[in-house]
This record gives sequence, structure tokens and C-alpha cells, in this order.
Amino acid sequence: MGIYEELQARGLIAQVTDEEEIRNLVNNGKATFYIGFDPTADSLHVEHFMALCLMKRLQEAGNKPIALIGGGTGYIGDPSGRTDMRSMMTPEQIQHNCDCFKKQMSRFIDFSEGKALMVNNADWLLDLNYIELLREVGPHFSVNRMLTAECYKQRMEKGLSFLEFNYMIMQSYDFYELFQKYGCNLQFGGDDQWSNMLGGTELIRRKLGKNACAMTITLLLNSEGKKMGKTQSGAVWLDPEKTSPFEFYQYWRNVADADVLKCIRMLTFLPLEEIDKMDSWEGAQLNTAKEILAFELTKLVHGEEEAQKAQNSARALFSQGAAAEMPTTELTVEDLQDGCMDILTMLVKSELVPSKSEARRAVQQGGVTVDGEKITNIHEVFTEEAFRAGLILKKGKKNFRKIVMK
Repeated sequence: MGIYEELQARGLIAQVTDEEEIRNLVNNGKATFYIGFDPTADSLHVEHFMALCLMKRLQEAGNKPIALIGGGTGYIGDPSGRTDMRSMMTPEQIQHNCDCFKKQMSRFIDFSEGKALMVNNADWLLDLNYIELLREVGPHFSVNRMLTAECYKQRMEKGLSFLEFNYMIMQSYDFYELFQKYGCNLQFGGDDQWSNMLGGTELIRRKLGKNACAMTITLLLNSEGKKMGKTQSGAVWLDPEKTSPFEFYQYWRNVADADVLKCIRMLTFLPLEEIDKMDSWEGAQLNTAKEILAFELTKLVHGEEEAQKAQNSARALFSQGAAAEMPTTELTVEDLQDGCMDILTMLVKSELVPSKSEARRAVQQGGVTVDGEKITNIHEVFTEEAFRAGLILKKGKKNFRKIVMK
């Protein structure tokens, strides 16, 4: 089985152009391909993680990845999948986020000895002459066709700014530049990027001739990533300062039964033959599958040692034992009132909820436990002595804190 067939078997490929040519390129290690990452935050998250895993798979098969950092497109912001305009970032914020991305990507991609490239589209986009761009690139894009693109549809009701309307042209121009400068002959992206990606392929062929070897493939990365990469409290980050290894592990440990085998197939590097044997698993076996998923993904992002610590803590938590690696909130005597703290204040202090009103709703809806016991009384209080022994506070299925006294 070639790498193309493996991507198909793992459920990653959604749409392609020129399928036979793409199959031959990647199976023979002849693809120089790129995936873009817009620096909208100072950490990569699960949606990016899935793209990085794809790049790792293809690089191991002999292909050359280009990690394109959107230092230039970050000034515009991708409207795909959004109903409102992204906040404008300063040049300093964009550069800081780009620097953070570079460090995290190196855990997945081997950039040594010309095996991969990391480039920033600010290098060519920020110096573009606007009139020249309109003359050289503008004639190759139909406004009528652009308005039918999926990436713009959700914005049409509230209003699509002219700034964002240019995003497709900028992303298409990226592929054109990468093709000419680095011989990039293939682009990958999520299924909500299809229109933008087709724009790049068509731009190359119109400017350089139909025989120009530029091809496109889209994956089920973004739609699946956006669904799997969000929790009740926000995104699942790859930065351990934002999402601890324990929280990362616990998120995957708590995926739905219906999703666990799909996640293992799409995201882990376990052999397909081993995964196929899990297809008949059910009941308690699915809990084992969830542990496998959580461990493998935590190992990929944070290393085997942290993955083992997270697994040990999760098992200890499940058995109501000590969970040393669990995220911890430390209280002081000054935080207590008459030597006690009520459950609503504790939820806010632990940062599991942003406000007491949300804490009240969580308790009233039955989503809060302390040491495994469901809390239904919004006036429940806990003593200094209990905190010194250590309490395990849980909100929902995936959010935990150990509460202790300093």
C-alpha cells in the first residue's frame, strides 16, 4: 500500500484534482507540497496538529513538506467558516505568533538538510505593488465565481469586507510563488479551503500554461479538527502552558464512543492492520481504545514521558486516587471566608468557569463533582482541612482541577 492509499484508508482524503498524477507523485516521493498556517494565536491547536501529522506521514514517505506561515495573510484573516470578521492583529503580534509556530512545528517535521522548508508569505505579500497585482493576478479571477465559494457564503448575510474578499487571491498567489521559487507542485488543506486552493491551481495554469504541474488535494482536516478540537472551555492547544499534557490526554480519553476508532485511524501512526482489528471492539473495549488514542496523541505532542504521567494520573483519577500531574489550583488562607469556600467560588477560582452565574448553572445542571460526588447544592461549602487534604474538582466530562492549600 502506497502513502496515497494509506491516506484514503485512514479517511483523510475528501477531494482531489488530477488523482492519478497526485497518486504517482506522493507514492514515489516526488511531491513538494505545502500546507498553510495563519498565525491567529501564539500556539498551534488540534486542527493544526492533524495537518502536521499529515505532513509527517508524507515526509516519512520521501516527500518534501513546506510549512507556510501566513505572516502576510494574517493581516487579512481567513473568512472561511466564520460569521464575523477576525480581530485585526498588529505586526508585532503576528511576528510573535509566527515564532511560536516555528518552535512547535519542529516537533513534527524534520527541517534538517533540506528535508523540509518553513517559509513566511509576508516575504512576498507585504512587498506587492497593488496596481501590479491587480493587472497580473486580477484578470484570472471571476468575481461572480468567487461569490459562490463556500468560504464566503457564511459571511454574505452579515457582510463580507473587501479586505477579506482578497483572501482567496492572496492564498492563490502563495501557491504561485511557492511553485516558482521552490518547485512546489502540490497543496493540501482542509475541505473548507477547496475554493481557495482551486484558485491557486488555476492561477498557475493560466499564467504558466496548462501543462504546469500544479495539483490540489483537500482533506477532512478542518471540519473534523474544528469538531474534535473544541471543548466547553475553548480550543485544545499544543502549548502545554495553555493545555496541560493531562488536559490534552483527558480530552482524547473522553471522546465519544462513535468517534474513537475514527480518531485512531485519522490521527495516530498505529499500523492500519492493528486498527482494523479494533473495528469489532465494543463496550469496555472502547475504553481501552480511548486510552490508546489519548496516549498515542499525547506522546506525539508532548513526548512519551509526559504521556505516561498523564495516563497514570487519569487512571488514578478514575480510581479516585491521587493525580499528581493533574492541573492544580493552589488556595491561600486569604482566599477563604471563615475558613471555608463555597462551590461557586471554588469553580471560579479554579478557572473552570469565568463567572459565578456560569458556576451556578453548572451545579444546577448536575455537571459538577468533588471527589466523585455530584454537587447539587449551590451553597455547598468546603473547609480548609478538606483543601489541605486535596480535592478533585470536575466540571463536565473533560475539565478537572486538583484544589489544594499552599
